[in-house]
Amino acid sequence: MLTIYNTLTRKQEEFKPQTPGVVNMYVCGPTVYNYIHIGNARSAIAFDTVRRYLEFKGYKVNYVSNFTDVDDKMIKAAHEQGITVPQLADKYIQAFMEDTKAINIEPATMHPRATENIPEIIKFIQGLIDKGYAYEKDGDVYYRARKFKDYGQLSGQSIDDLEVGASEHVSDDEINKKEDPMDFALWKAAKPGEINWDSPWGKGRPGWHIECSVMSTKYLGKTIDIHGGGQDLEFPHHENEIAQSEAKTGQKFVRYWMHNGFVTIGKDNEKMSKSLHNFITVHDIIKQVDPQVLRFFMATTQYRRPIQYSEDNLIDAKNNLEHIQTAFDNLTYRQKDAQDGADPVVTQKLADFKQSFTEAMDDDINVQNGITVVYELVKFANVYAQQKAVKAAALTEMKDLISELVSIFGVKLASSDNELNDEHIQALIDERNEARKNKDFARSDQIRDELKAQGIILEDTPQGTRFKRVKK
Repeated sequence: MLTIYNTLTRKQEEFKPQTPGVVNMYVCGPTVYNYIHIGNARSAIAFDTVRRYLEFKGYKVNYVSNFTDVDDKMIKAAHEQGITVPQLADKYIQAFMEDTKAINIEPATMHPRATENIPEIIKFIQGLIDKGYAYEKDGDVYYRARKFKDYGQLSGQSIDDLEVGASEHVSDDEINKKEDPMDFALWKAAKPGEINWDSPWGKGRPGWHIECSVMSTKYLGKTIDIHGGGQDLEFPHHENEIAQSEAKTGQKFVRYWMHNGFVTIGKDNEKMSKSLHNFITVHDIIKQVDPQVLRFFMATTQYRRPIQYSEDNLIDAKNNLEHIQTAFDNLTYRQKDAQDGADPVVTQKLADFKQSFTEAMDDDINVQNGITVVYELVKFANVYAQQKAVKAAALTEMKDLISELVSIFGVKLASSDNELNDEHIQALIDERNEARKNKDFARSDQIRDELKAQGIILEDTPQGTRFKRVKK
């Protein structure tokens, strides 16, 4: 039974989607004014892993993740680069798709853009005005936060406490326009030279919070099963989404709220963010670090826990991933001398591993316990591969299960089949074996060193000499 920690109720609850077998899931995407840093990637990886596990469980997942392609940061960045806001958005959406593909994040079922939904946003805002939840002032439209009785429930704060904080961040101009410091913008009147759209309230553009309310309800319905995002979005973004959406539709907006932990960096475990200027972009890091290692490192920490980014932790992830790949290669290598047929003992043991993995992951997507089961499976596979006699079907079953389970973490194991058929390498191995037979150890060592320099490591086993490629 899958259980998920619901941020709204602060309890771990049994997961039951509205429609049996179908999950409607919305995850807040990036504001596309720069390359994503690994703090942004944490959310994308965490919820891609959640999605993959739900699909492993047999669910059809409708996964929507938006692009915020117009806001203050984008207008500023476009001006600095001397291009239009749409050009800036296109540039960094393309970069996002390339960087997330490198770390094996599956594209969302749909990636809507805010600017593609302006008519729907205007209609949504007008509906809130008609219901008395919003008001216009000098071309701006604001939401009356106090009118929504449950405001503050998601973040666990009273509206009076929130007002104190809001008052410190409201400009004099906004104070004069707003009925209450807690009110937030749904539509912003255009300033000279800014990108804008026509509306009943004059030329302007949407506020940040309204975009996700409109796109999630448009593409997934008035009530969605899962809404995900980083912990920093709980307030005000997700709090405001609830207020807007439920005021407009009169229905519960989200059944399960899921929030991932931060990525921290340095000895003080400081949160990584663009505002603190301590971020590392995925675009840069994958030039130095194997994207699969970065993915594995981030996917194997439970989504609600913080991740400490460090070189040592990346090295640990690299070693653990190589350990899994080696076990997979060991099984592949033994297929050349395997006996026909299956091994009932192995089949039952693999079923037990799969059950243990499922039980671990059903506990709020506990990837740390899940990957521990994979490590136990790998140990079992290595022991089996060293037996004198092995069964072909058993080897295939083990390879298939290892591949299936690590794919949930976004890892695709390299097939060594083509490598084992490399005629040039095999010819050198044959020559080395002949040299050893003739006690020509100088030539034998020379061949080993030549191959090692090319990233080919030789292993002498009871079944013969095998090789594997090692990434430099």
